[in-house]
Amino acid sequence: MSTDRRSKILEIISNNVIQTQEELKDRLNAEGFHVTQATVSRDIKQLNLIKIPSGDGRQKYALHSDGPGDIDDKYTGVLRAGFKSMDMAQNILVVKTYSGMAMAVAASIDALKFPQIVGSIAGDDTVMCAVRTAEDTVKVMNEIEKLLG
Repeated sequence: MSTDRRSKILEIISNNVIQTQEELKDRLNAEGFHVTQATVSRDIKQLNLIKIPSGDGRQKYALHSDGPGDIDDKYTGVLRAGFKSMDMAQNILVVKTYSGMAMAVAASIDALKFPQIVGSIAGDDTVMCAVRTAEDTVKVMNEIEKLLG
C-alpha cells in the first residue's frame, strides 16, 4: 500500500503545486488513500521531497536534487522500480509495470522528456505512450533499455 501511495504522491506533486502537507493529505484522501498528517510526513521523508520555488512566489514540494542530473536519476529509479516489460504497436509504446506503479512510471517517462513522445496515459499496470512515428518508438525503447541498464 505504501508503494501505491508514494507513487500517487509523486504523481500529485508533478501535476500540481502542493505547498503543505495538509494539501497533500487532502489530495491523497480524495484519491482514496486514507492517511494522516503523520503518514504524509513519513512519506515526504522517505521520498526525500523538498520545497522549491514554484515560479509564482510560492513554494511547492518536489523531489530533492543534489545536482544537474539528480532529478533524472530519481525518475530513472522510479522507472526501474516499476518496470516489467515493454512492447510496441506501430507508434504506440506499451510499458507493463507492477500493479499500482503505472502512474508513477508514466510520470517518470513524462519527466524524462523524450522528444519523440507526444503524451502518455496510465492505468493500474500499463502505460501507453503515443510516439510520433514507429521509428521513434524503436528509439525510445532503446533509450529506456539504456536507462534500465
